[in-house]
Amino acid sequence: MGRIFEKRKHKMFARFDKMSKTFTKYGKEIAIAVKSGGTDPESNAKLRAVIANAKSQNMPKDRIEAAIKRSAGKDTSNYEEITYEAMCMKGVGLVIETATDNPTRTVANIRMHLNRGGGELGKSGCLDFAFDRKSVFVISTDNINADELELELIDAGLEDTEIEGGEMVITASFENFGNMQKALEARQITIVSAELQRIPTNTIELIEEEKLQVETLIEKLEDDDDVQNVYSNMA
Repeated sequence: MGRIFEKRKHKMFARFDKMSKTFTKYGKEIAIAVKSGGTDPESNAKLRAVIANAKSQNMPKDRIEAAIKRSAGKDTSNYEEITYEAMCMKGVGLVIETATDNPTRTVANIRMHLNRGGGELGKSGCLDFAFDRKSVFVISTDNINADELELELIDAGLEDTEIEGGEMVITASFENFGNMQKALEARQITIVSAELQRIPTNTIELIEEEKLQVETLIEKLEDDDDVQNVYSNMA
């Protein structure tokens, strides 16, 4: 009975830890959005998108409001978004997006994770060829005509759509993030999430043992408090 209780307790703390890291991530994104456009979501499109993403991950409304208030009440000028690029086995590339108030600490931690996980830091821009930056929106398909909507969104930069499980995933170019967000909001369509993602142009196959090693490295990087997202071109 004791072992079962300990196992359940471990799972509970693991879920809590993951949830806490997710909320911390969105707290940083809120701070950066407030820094660039103010505290009013109505006039700050970036903040509106971050709030939608945070809500989709069940971040409570009071925590979102508290994060906005904290960001408005302190100096966030030292907060930086820095992207690092790294190479792993057989040409697998990693793009590591961070948000940090201490770049020296952040790059040291990333180097440590890479050294232990069989990767190495690359020069800025070395993976530009390996990923395309895309605007990715997820909306509910309730009360919408998908075919009509696709035609209406072409002028906003629509590149692709995919429907699965009652949701539509809309892809546009990196440059058209704001245009697509405005187009969806103008049609009063609820945005479940809105993100800038890095989509690999080609993927690299690894054997199971190699794949596990890269996955473990990615998990270590994602667990770092300064890391926001990690993208890989591993198949």
